[in-house]
Amino acid sequence: MNKRKICIVVGSRANYSSIKSVMQAVKDHPDLELQLVVGASAILDRYGNVADLIERDGFKAAARVFMLVEGETPTTMAKSTGLGLIELPMIFESLAPDVVLTVGDRFETMATTLAAAYMNIPLAHTMGGEVSGNIDENIRHAISKFANIHFPACEDARQRIIRMGENPDSVHNTGCPRIDLVAEYLQSDRCLDEALFGEGVGIKFTTDEDFILVSQHPVTGEYGCGETQIGTTLRAVRDTGLPAIVLWPNADAGSEDVARGIRKFRERDPDAPFYYVKNLPIEVYVLLMARTRCLVGNSSSAIREGAFIGTPSVNIGTRQTARQHGRNVINCDYNATAIADAIADRLALRGRLPSEPIYGDGKAGPRIAHLLATEPLTTAKMMTY
Repeated sequence: MNKRKICIVVGSRANYSSIKSVMQAVKDHPDLELQLVVGASAILDRYGNVADLIERDGFKAAARVFMLVEGETPTTMAKSTGLGLIELPMIFESLAPDVVLTVGDRFETMATTLAAAYMNIPLAHTMGGEVSGNIDENIRHAISKFANIHFPACEDARQRIIRMGENPDSVHNTGCPRIDLVAEYLQSDRCLDEALFGEGVGIKFTTDEDFILVSQHPVTGEYGCGETQIGTTLRAVRDTGLPAIVLWPNADAGSEDVARGIRKFRERDPDAPFYYVKNLPIEVYVLLMARTRCLVGNSSSAIREGAFIGTPSVNIGTRQTARQHGRNVINCDYNATAIADAIADRLALRGRLPSEPIYGDGKAGPRIAHLLATEPLTTAKMMTY
């Protein structure tokens, strides 16, 4: 029997951590062949060149696609989607996959979706059905309507996809593949200081002491506000007196605003006990989440991995609006006093909370690989209501 060819498109560091365990499970499955396409910010040095990390992890890219238009504005994000839609069909035609698997809700995910749909290639989608109240949600639900096989990360999302008119037999609550990595990496005794310091700039400290982790990205519906928003966050974190690790933003529209805000803060307050890092391997990030006194920002990792780990987290603003979360998360607006109060609330917990496996139990990758090997493949779709 010929192996089913599963083409997975990775376009960012977040994409990679969200699909790595599935890539490994597909690679290991006797009835599947992994076809990996790497592109967008995942192949650019300014975002840490995740492609190099992917290769070090033992995965070989079948193709690379340059599709990111510089600028990080709404206009360039739309152009990048269009460029991806020009480039990806040629790659899919060459690889002739049986299934294209796309991840989440980013602009490169939409390009992947449209290319597969117009080329009559069955589309599988992970992490659909979730709500967050911004453009990501619109993209996420649109992809669900194109997808033929659904791998939502929680039951709430599964039920929402079914209510959108998708065939219940095609909607499988597999859990989030990112939780697979969390469950594995939490067992590590890796020396964090050695892995972390040297990858960025700023004031070094030891991660054996109390520290705050900051991960904040632009909100595409609030373009132009990123510089002010990150400045407010960093000042609130500084005022705690604790050292902090500050991560660079992703490549969405407004990324340069957030990056500029970080650079300005660093220049104006060089004595703040902050260490700034462009990109971190997922195994290091997970261990930082397990050790930090508090994760601050708007990253979905606070919602997903944070619930499983029990990481005390402050979620700021609208980027994760209405997304199902655990007791580890407290929400607040972009207001200095509100952020400071929320951080103080989390610091008062004095450690991790009990694990809540809302987004999976650490076994999503093998489940998804099994379904990719056994599910009937079709591009035909009908509303079921």
